[in-house]
Formats: sequence, C-alpha cells, structure tokens
Amino acid sequence: MHQINFVCHEFFVMLSFFACIAGLVLLWDKDQLETEMQQTEKILFRMSFSYWLVYCVAFGIEKAVLPSGEAVLMSLRMTTALSYFLTFSCVLCLPLHKFAMRRIHD
Repeated sequence: MHQINFVCHEFFVMLSFFACIAGLVLLWDKDQLETEMQQTEKILFRMSFSYWLVYCVAFGIEKAVLPSGEAVLMSLRMTTALSYFLTFSCVLCLPLHKFAMRRIHD
C-alpha cells in the first residue's frame, strides 16, 4: 500500500511539472497594457508556478540520485522544502492581494 501511494505521489509531481510549464507558457504575454493589479497578480502566478517547478525538479533529482551522496541529498531536501514553502506563500498572497486591492478601491 505504501509503494502505491509513493508511485501515485511521483506521478502527480510529474504531472504538476508539466502543468507548471503549461501555466508559465500561458502567462507569457507580450502585451504590457495591464493595470498594476493585473501585473501583480500575473507576477504572483508566475512565482507560484516557478517555485513549484523548482520543487518538482528537486524532487525528481532527489529520487534519481543515488543515496550515497548525503550532502547532495540534504541540499536537495532543503531546496524541496524551501520551494514548497515559497509556493505556499505565493498562493496565500494571491487572495490577500485581491482583498487588499478591493479595500483600496472601496
């Protein structure tokens, strides 16, 4: 049962890796005719996708590296944890930013 959950987690990390790339491609917009609020939201989305992409890459490398490189594994685990928390903070900032901008306009 534990092996199935682990494979399932790896599958979803791989799937989210490609979803992040797709999200970044969709956010790649050459039009600069946006309000400051829209630009900030787009930056927060890009940061969320980028940080999660770093998490996915670090997770993949951690699983591919042989367990003998203890320093490499520790560095990858720290990168994974840091990118996970940065992603969480960006996702948390999106609704807070919308709320703050709504209060300013009201």
